[in-house]
Order: sequence, then structure tokens, then C-alpha cells
Amino acid sequence: MSSLSPTYRALFLGALGCLLVGAGSQYTDMMLKRSGFTGWYYTPGALIILFLVILVANPLAGLMRRRWMLSSAELAQMYVMWIVGSAVATCGIVSYLLPMLTSVVYYASPENNWSYELLPLIPSWAIPSKEFGQIKDFYEGGADGVPWRMWLPPLLHWLPFALSLHLAMIAIMVILRRQWVQHERLIFPMTQLPIAMIQDGKSPALIKPLFKSWLFWLGFAIPFFIQSYNGVIRHFPFLPPLAIGGYYLYFLEDQLRLRIGINFMMIGFTYLVRREVSLGFWVFAIINFAQEAMMIVLGVERHEPLFSHFSRGGTMAAHQGFGAFLVLALFSLWNGRGHIAQVVRQALGRGQRMDDSDEILSYRTAVLLLLGCVSFMGFWLWQAGLPAWIAAIFLFLVFILFLGITRIISEGGLPYLLAPMVASDVVVGGIGTRALGATGIAALSLTYMWASDIITFVMVSCANGLKVIEEHVKRGRRFIFPSLVVALIVTMCSSAWVLLTIAYEHGGHNTSHYFAGQSQYPFEDAMVRLRTTVGPQWEYWGYMTIGGGIMGGLILLRQQLVWWPLHPIGFPISLVIHKMFFTVLVAWLLKTAILRYGGPRLFSRLRPFFLGLILGDFFPLAFLLLLDQLATRL
Repeated sequence: MSSLSPTYRALFLGALGCLLVGAGSQYTDMMLKRSGFTGWYYTPGALIILFLVILVANPLAGLMRRRWMLSSAELAQMYVMWIVGSAVATCGIVSYLLPMLTSVVYYASPENNWSYELLPLIPSWAIPSKEFGQIKDFYEGGADGVPWRMWLPPLLHWLPFALSLHLAMIAIMVILRRQWVQHERLIFPMTQLPIAMIQDGKSPALIKPLFKSWLFWLGFAIPFFIQSYNGVIRHFPFLPPLAIGGYYLYFLEDQLRLRIGINFMMIGFTYLVRREVSLGFWVFAIINFAQEAMMIVLGVERHEPLFSHFSRGGTMAAHQGFGAFLVLALFSLWNGRGHIAQVVRQALGRGQRMDDSDEILSYRTAVLLLLGCVSFMGFWLWQAGLPAWIAAIFLFLVFILFLGITRIISEGGLPYLLAPMVASDVVVGGIGTRALGATGIAALSLTYMWASDIITFVMVSCANGLKVIEEHVKRGRRFIFPSLVVALIVTMCSSAWVLLTIAYEHGGHNTSHYFAGQSQYPFEDAMVRLRTTVGPQWEYWGYMTIGGGIMGGLILLRQQLVWWPLHPIGFPISLVIHKMFFTVLVAWLLKTAILRYGGPRLFSRLRPFFLGLILGDFFPLAFLLLLDQLATRL
């Protein structure tokens, strides 16, 4: 079989890797207390597995028999499966969903009155049980096993919804891939390391070219030593830590804070992005900080009690950020309107046909899949109690946020990113609780599991994955889509199975923070909204208009003025990037100095060093997980 194509062998190995990602992430998070195996957008677990396969397993297979070695296309196929699977494991929908489905019963008390005001509004098919006695063991442990008869009905209702959500994201990325990858030539910084790891030289060899670079290993060694040392002293608390994470500077009686510290991975990613992008990140972060300080001093900024725990900053700043997200996503679609129009015409069987053989789905299939999945999600939300017209608005806002975050990561390479405001808060503030009604408010609480504080999601993984596929899979790309479906199902099932098994044996309370306060947020927020009847808050629309107007002006300046130095994607996230702004500033200064005094040649020569910084920053996770596992056995 051609080395340029995906294979069934890689599908099988990729599924095994997804099994490890799903089950292993829950085990490390709940039993070893080491979160982050699949967290955030850089999916460290997938990169660690890829690194070990390329550096250890593949060469060993090649030494035994050369044809046993995996080709670059097969490695790319497996890696894309793993990063898509990572998006639904620990920090994806599974770990949020299961505790939240039960917390409304477990934490109900006479003080919060959930049993009488909220629980009757939630459909019985959406949660395992409304009886405390049947939920108790999930939180406190000591059970003989998982009561699958209780869990299977709600899981069978949620699985089609979850698959529809993830398949809709994949369909959107299939539709936009050519526009972003080939027409706009986005950098996709998070793909640069796996692409370089998989890349062969002039001919395939046991050791890939990147791993023959001493600069790569030098960059790898610096953060690896520091992070490993800081992890080891967890078992030896008398040793002093190497404090590189920094500290916070507090202002205005601790109402504002800035983090000063170094993140090696962020330095590596920032080195790969355009300088105007990184400049925009730290400049807009400082401007937003100054704006927040001014609002606090003037006493005009406030926190809306109707808003959820997952919106950041004050009311004004959060709405401005969301308005900027809205304009960013819509402009991205407008910029690709020609391509999107051709895709739609082809889906309808009209106009000149484009060659879509290089996509993982035909354009017709992608459009029909997107329409079908979104329609099903809308129907599901309507059945859960959300008014149909509000369900449509809500889904539009959710996918706008997903698309905006994906665009920012595809250009800016931020490993950590949260939206300034979640879609449910926009609905509550912009439409009001009166229009939602009691059942609508309860149904909106069920969306927290997949549309609020999710710190990684499939659209980002798919966008990065399709870039990797573009580089390494030259034929047979249609086989990638069923590979992704397998990855989703295997990872969700294995992750849910391990979470349920550990929780019923050891008690969710004793194993994971997902069972604590975070699982109660949706229903605490719902109770406040049930007791407050309001209509549309027009001032919030005004704040969003201001944020959208500023974003539109920044986009126009960048298009019309060649000398304009600030990339506008820094503005929508200026509220939530304060933890990383100092590292981005340092990396921007470093890259500027390298380009000024060494030129493009030095920049290119040093690239392996910064790729090493990225891998070396989170690879200690594998070493520390092994150490923790050994410690539990002793």
C-alpha cells in the first residue's frame, strides 16, 4: 500500500491510542491527581504518544523488519485521531457531563430548594435518576459496580447529541479548510511540531531529521529539567522549587492582577507566529487592563448576578469581548464567501464543480452533515425545554464562539484560551429570562456540559488535524473521516467507562474536582434566573456593538494600512490573556531581536530549538505520571 495513504493498520493503532487517551486521562486525573494529559488545545497526551512512537516504537519495528515501520501518512492519521479523541476526554464533554447530570440531585438541599423548584423542570430522560439514594454511591464510592441499567438510558440520549455536536464541527472545518489552509495560508502554529516530528528527509530513515538536531535537544532539555525537578519535589517537599511560573502583581485592592512569569511552551509557539499577531496579543492585554482599572476607579463596571460563573471580567468588558468574537467569526466567513458560496452551490448540484477529492468529505456530504447535525441539536434542545427560536439563536452563538476561538488558535497558537463570555449569558442578558421561561432556564443549564467552560473542543483539533493531513497524507483522504468517527466513539466510551468505574469504587468526591463546586454551577445559576424575571437588557447589546465596532475598525485598519502593526485577533481575547501576556511579550522581543540581528537565516536555524522548548515543557508529564504510578505501588 502506498506510503502516502492512510491504512487500516493505522486505524487500528489509532483506535488503541484513543483507548489509552480516554481511559488513561481519567485514571491520571482521578487517581494520580495529574490533570492536563488531554487538557487545553495543545493536547499533550497525543503529542507524548506520537513522540514515543516516532522515537522508540517505529525505529524498533524498522530494525526487526523495515516494512513494519509506519509511514508518515499513517503517523499523521494516528495523530489526528488522538488529538480529536483528546478533545472529548478528561477536559472535554465527558468529565463535565457525568458529574453535572447528577449534581442537581446529589447537592439538592432544603436550603437551595432544587428538589422542588428545579428538578421537576429537567426531563427525566436527560439524567440518570431523580432519587438521591441512586446517585449517592457515584459521589461517595463503595459500590460493587456501576449500575449500568440506570446510566444507559441518559447516555443513549446524550451520545447522539454529542456526536452531532462533534460531527458538525468537523463538517465546518471541512468546508473552511481550503480557504484557511490554501487561500489564506494560516500558520497553524500547534501543528508545526507534529509536522516536523513526522517529516522524513530525502528518504525514510529510522530516526527522523528533527531528532538529529542538537538545537532541538538543547531546547527540549531546558524545560524538561525544570519541569521534572518541580514535579519530583512534590514527593520531597523539603527541596526548593525552581519558580518560573511567576507571581501575580495585584492592583486596586486586589481587584485586578497581572501574572509575571515564563512559560517555555508559550515562548515556542509565539516564535512560530507572525510578529504582528504576538504584538497584538500583549498590547491589547495591557490596553484592556487599563480599561478595567479605569472602570473600577470610576465605579461603572459591575458584575451581573444573572450571569454564569463562566463569564470573565465585568459586564461591559465581557460583552465587548463577545461582540469582537462575533465580528471576528463573521468576518472570517465573509472573507471566504467566494469559496463558501462555491461549496454551497456544489452541495446543491449547481454551478461549476470544484475538485474536492483532497477533502476528508465531499462538500455535498459536509454541508448535508452540518445541516442534519445542527437540526438534530436544535430539536434535542427544544425537547429539553428550550423554546425553538431561542434554541436556534443559542446554537448560532455557540458555533460563533467555537469558530472564533478556532480562528485565533489557528493564527495565534495559544495553548490556553477561554472565551470572555459564554453563549448562555448572551441569551439571558440579550433576550431575558421572561422569554426563556422556567423550562427554558432549566434546559439552558444542561448546555453547560458542552458550551460553557470547555477548555478544548473538536473544532480546534480538527482544524489542526486537517493541516497535518494536508502536509503528510497525499492520497486516500476520505479514509480519515471514518477514522475520526472511530476516535470520537472509542475515546468517549472509554473515558466514560473509567470515570464511572473509579467514581463508584472510590467516590467522585475523593477523586476529581469535577464533582465539587464546578458541577453545581449550572444549577446555582439556574436558580438565580428562575427567581428573576427580566426582559432584554438593551445596554448589553450596546456593549456588544461597541466591541464589534472596535473589532471591525481594527480589521479595516489592518486591511487598508500596510504599516499598521497590530493584528486584530488580540482584541477579542484581551480580557482573558492576562496570564500569558508577559511570556508573549518576552517571546516577541526575543523574536524581534533574532530577526533584526540575524535575519531570516538565523530565524530558520533556531527553529528546532523553539520546537524543543514546546515538547520539553510538557513531556515531563509522562515522566511524572510514571513516577506517581510507581509511588502508589510502593
